Amino acid sequence: MSIFSHSEFDDHQQVAFFNDSASGLKAIIAVHNTNLGPALGGCRMWPYASDDEALTDVLRLSRGMTYKSALANLHLGGGKAVIIGDPAQDKTDALLHAMGDFIQGLGGRYITAEDSGTSVADMLKIGDKTSFVSGIDKVSAHGGDPSPSTAYGVFVSLREAVYHKLGRTDLKGVKVAIQGLGNVGYRLAEQLRDAGAELFVTDIIQANVDRAVRELKATAVKGDKIFSLDVDVFAPCALGAAINDQTIGQLRASIVAGAANNQLATGDHGYQLHQRGILYAPDYVVNAGGIVDVYYQRKMLEQNYGLDNYAKDLASKVEGIGTTLREIFVRSDAENIPTFVIADRVAEERFSKAEKIYLPDPVSA
Repeated sequence: MSIFSHSEFDDHQQVAFFNDSASGLKAIIAVHNTNLGPALGGCRMWPYASDDEALTDVLRLSRGMTYKSALANLHLGGGKAVIIGDPAQDKTDALLHAMGDFIQGLGGRYITAEDSGTSVADMLKIGDKTSFVSGIDKVSAHGGDPSPSTAYGVFVSLREAVYHKLGRTDLKGVKVAIQGLGNVGYRLAEQLRDAGAELFVTDIIQANVDRAVRELKATAVKGDKIFSLDVDVFAPCALGAAINDQTIGQLRASIVAGAANNQLATGDHGYQLHQRGILYAPDYVVNAGGIVDVYYQRKMLEQNYGLDNYAKDLASKVEGIGTTLREIFVRSDAENIPTFVIADRVAEERFSKAEKIYLPDPVSA
C-alpha cells in the first residue's frame, strides 16, 4: 500500500497504523497538519470494504479537519482516526481500550472525539487509556455530545445560503431534501421543521425515515431518488462523495448545503456545480460546529474556563459560521471562482502562516 504517492496524501505530517490481535483492533490515524495546534478530529468506525478504502477515507477526512479548524479560527490542526470494523458487531471494551493506547502513543499530536460509528460512551472508554480525548465533558451543553452543535452550524449555514441564493430571510416553505438522518441529520431536520421548511428525507435505516415522517411530517424518498427532487436545497448528511459523476447531473436543487464530510467526489464536481449556478456551501465550513464544541469543552478541562464562558463562546462561534460563509459567497461571486476554491484559499492563508509543527509537551504526554 503506497502512502507518499497516494492521491489523497497531500503532505500529511504523519500516518500511523495499529493492529492489536487480542482485541481485533485495526486502525489508522492520520495527522494532516499541526501548524496551528494539535490535530483534533473524530474517530470513525466503519466496515470498510478494503484497507485502501479506509486509508483514502482517513486521509481525506484529516485534511478536511485542518481546513475546518483554520476557517473556524481555532488553535487546532487536522487529524482523523478510523477503526476498520462494524460498530454494531465488532465494538468491545477491549477494542476501545486498545484504541486509547494507540492514541496515547502519539503523545498528544492527535486528540480524538466521536464520529460516525462511535459515541460519547465510546470516547469515555477510550479515555480510560488516554487523556487525549474530547467531547466527553458531562457538564457541557449536551453531555459531551458535539452533534447538536454540528447540526446547528449546518442550520445556520443553510439559512445563510438560502438568503444569498434565493434572497429569502426565512425558511418558511423552503423545500429541503436531506440525505441521512443520523445524530446530525435528524437534529437538522428538527430545526428546519421548526423554521417552517418542507422536508424530504432518505436514510439507509428505515426506522430513521419512519420517525421523520411520523414526528416531523417529512416526505419519505427512496434512496437515490433524493438527488433528482425539485427542491431548493439538497442537504447531504451521510457519508462523503455524494456529489459524483452519477449524481451531479440529477441535481435540481439550487443549493447544496449539508453536514457530510467530503461531499465532492473530486474538485471537478465543485467546478461543475459552479458552472451550473448551484450554490455549494463548502462542507468543512458548514459542519464545523462540532469541532468548535469539543474545542471549548477541552478549554474547560485544561484552563480556568467556566461553563458560562463555554456556552457564550460556543454560541458566538457557531453563529459565526454563517458570517464566514457569507464572505466566501461574496468573494466567489466577485471573482467568479467556485466557493470551495475560495474556502481552500482562505484556510490555507491561515494555517500556512504558522510554520511551526506542533510537538506535544513531553511532560504532559
